[in-house]
Amino acid sequence: MSRFVSAVRINNIGTPTDVVRLFHFTAAVTSRRSCCDKFSKIFGLRRRTFCGNYAKRMRQVLTLVICLIASHAGADAAADAMNAVAEQYAHLVLALGQHDPDYVDAFYGPAEWKTQAEKEKKSLDAIGAEAAELSATLAKTPDAAMSGDEMLKLRREYLQKQISPLAARVRMLKGEKLKFDDESRALYDAVAPTFPDSHFIQIIAQLEAKIPGKGPSRTGDSLWQRYEMWRKPFVIPKEKLDTVFQLAIKECRARTLAHVALPPNESFTVEYVTNKPWGGYNWFKGNFHSVIQVNTDLPIYIDRAVDLAAHEGYPGHHVYNSLLEKNLVRDRGWMEFSVYALFSPQSLVAEGTANFGRDVAFPNKNERMKFEKEVLFPAAGIDVSRADEYYAVQDLMKDLNYAVNEAARRLINGQIDENAAAHWLQKYAVMEPARAQQRVKFIQRYRSYVINYNLGEDMVRRYIENRSGADPEKRWSEFGKLLASPRLPSGLTTNGHE
Repeated sequence: MSRFVSAVRINNIGTPTDVVRLFHFTAAVTSRRSCCDKFSKIFGLRRRTFCGNYAKRMRQVLTLVICLIASHAGADAAADAMNAVAEQYAHLVLALGQHDPDYVDAFYGPAEWKTQAEKEKKSLDAIGAEAAELSATLAKTPDAAMSGDEMLKLRREYLQKQISPLAARVRMLKGEKLKFDDESRALYDAVAPTFPDSHFIQIIAQLEAKIPGKGPSRTGDSLWQRYEMWRKPFVIPKEKLDTVFQLAIKECRARTLAHVALPPNESFTVEYVTNKPWGGYNWFKGNFHSVIQVNTDLPIYIDRAVDLAAHEGYPGHHVYNSLLEKNLVRDRGWMEFSVYALFSPQSLVAEGTANFGRDVAFPNKNERMKFEKEVLFPAAGIDVSRADEYYAVQDLMKDLNYAVNEAARRLINGQIDENAAAHWLQKYAVMEPARAQQRVKFIQRYRSYVINYNLGEDMVRRYIENRSGADPEKRWSEFGKLLASPRLPSGLTTNGHE
């Protein structure tokens, strides 16, 4: 009854009292009793007054009720159709995962779906054909977004944007070669800016002035050699690594929980691994649980403690996946989010929010420096007096992030080989040979995925800051909304007032 009253009120048919009277009148005129007897008892009005003022309104109300019922039925039909598309999409992702071991990054849907994919072992041709059919089906699916729920609109866009990269990945696995920018556009719905060597040379000149020691013109030493020598005192000793990392993730978790409501049973475990092409990885297992792996092949420096804790854990990947599972899979039943296709636009948002999450957890440099000086540096046994000096250099190093993109672009486009790419990273990203070689291995395996870290962070940052300004509380609010939504890269620009 209350919905009936509200709907009619919105349409200016009458006051709530009028609506109640009309509701009763509708019942009266459909009964076997005399309408005249009924209206006199209900309204206390003369026949002429009643007929003149209320009969028309009653017809309007009845028409509105019919429209509301029809609209609701249409929305249900659209939702059912969308759910069918979503389930087919999830099956296709699992099917493609049988051909590409990196493609399915996470799955926590029905176990029989995965078993079915393993048994069927669909061919790439069949997956590609089904993806094309599914895209066409989605285009014909009724739009349920007329309800005004933005999430329904975002869901439709999400499926559209995720199906197309799946088809592109199929073509790549069948042998199609794409240039770096074409590939990132096809898979991640974004293209990273191109920077000339001069861009990095300017930053390197500033680093030269901050790194102690003689320059290459006098000794022949490269900047990366001086940099590695200078930062050795900031390595976290292996025997203290777990202690330091657990302290960092505890702080990041506490700061996240103060602003974001997480499922009460969310949890994570930490593992230390070797022989990986990446520094850290979050394996989301479903039921709000993550396995966070930290690669110890190379020395881990003190700044990486908070970086990894925030990126892989709070408020990064673990929080992102937990909120999607809670809000979209469990609360709404949107099964497309029970599977995560790594080579898809979702990854730009996932990596971008994970990187930007560091600055959300620690909204200004002073907060982070205070925590590290008081907690992490002592726990690692590192000289606190050099913390400011260390982070002044790290700020410049971060400005070199896009150098990895340029190495990847040139390698994938066939302009340089892997050895030249490693040397280019040594020179323009100031990486030691072992770290440069590890990064090249990452590029060879994941290719244009590298844009998701730097471009993703920049896009998320602009989106959040355009909506929140300098208000830390609003920043957390907008960040939490983004984590729990189906928004993809194109949605960061079209709705972010960029």
